[in-house]
Amino acid sequence: MTTLGLFWMALWAFALGYLISSMVQVFVTQRRMRESLGKAGPRSVGLATFFGFISSSCSFAALATTRALFAKGASLVPSLAFLLASTNLVVELGIVIAVFLGWQFVVGEYVGGILLILLMWLVVKLSLPQNLESEARKHAREAEGEDEEEDVPDWKELIRSREGWRRVAGRYVMEWHMVWRDVTIGFSVAGIIATFVPRSFFQTLFVGSGESDPAFWEKLLQCLVGPVAAFFTFIGSMGNIPLAAVLFGNGVAFAGIMAFIFSDLVVFPVLRIQAQYYGWKMALYILAVFLLILVVTSLLLHYGFATLDLLPDPESAKQVVERDFFKIDYTLFLNLLFLLVSALLFFWRWSQSGLPALKTATPKDLVLLALAGIALVWLVVGALLPLFMDIGVE
Repeated sequence: MTTLGLFWMALWAFALGYLISSMVQVFVTQRRMRESLGKAGPRSVGLATFFGFISSSCSFAALATTRALFAKGASLVPSLAFLLASTNLVVELGIVIAVFLGWQFVVGEYVGGILLILLMWLVVKLSLPQNLESEARKHAREAEGEDEEEDVPDWKELIRSREGWRRVAGRYVMEWHMVWRDVTIGFSVAGIIATFVPRSFFQTLFVGSGESDPAFWEKLLQCLVGPVAAFFTFIGSMGNIPLAAVLFGNGVAFAGIMAFIFSDLVVFPVLRIQAQYYGWKMALYILAVFLLILVVTSLLLHYGFATLDLLPDPESAKQVVERDFFKIDYTLFLNLLFLLVSALLFFWRWSQSGLPALKTATPKDLVLLALAGIALVWLVVGALLPLFMDIGVE
């Protein structure tokens, strides 16, 4: 019931965010983005950040788009800027963070996303091995293969046309298709941890958690534990947020939570995909760069917020997890509205071209599907159990 309640809280935020993302992806094409990105200059990095901001928050979709941009000639720094922005600066992620963690984390997410990009630019400029970028681009072009140039209609005409909104419906369905397994697993894990895992476990795992002012080395360790914990999960950025709220409610410092949220690009499935796209040398280089900049960014955010006396209160996260989820409030009406919108968009997609088939082409897909299936059974049984308990009592 905690899992279902957490998802109920976030449902309208997911739907609103994916609707905005779908509209942007239809009206702003990859070809337009490619033509704007070249060498690693301020203009290219700025545009890559903007394009990432208005794109999808799905890590795996962002990886594919980044590969396409890089293979077609975009420099490494703008490509990575797009990747970081599309997983840390997107609208839907900010909305979900606001629901679960509060405005300080939203500010931290967006300010931190910009810091990540600037630090990545600096680190790559200082450390990129000679010829590694050209080798990786060759590998990416082989992985990309030959594709047809996409048609680029005028966005003003497209936004006024039935065809444009049909594409939005199709894109909206695909957004949910890409993330439903991650979301199902992520929210189930968050609900299980919130219910069964004692506070002492978090105090052992995240050294210094629960203290009012952990020492610098304790914050640093928490910033390192966050990515390590995330590395072995299959949960994407959107599925991580309720778990981040659970961790914060159990006393993990602001720096540790931000490091955990920023870690969606250093998980093992992402590393494996990066290796397929660019080769292992570039994949490990990107992993090392991302680990370094997310730890530094998380610490800078923590001490910056502390200096301004803006660090959030962990009690706010406890209230989120322990609240009465199902009641008549703004969440109910927003969810009903977006359930209706979602139903219309799904029906439109189904009537035009059917719903997308489940993708189980790789071991990762099979594992995710199995875990999501187990989670769904767990949720159904848990939701029905009170009914049978009431019958037994009677």
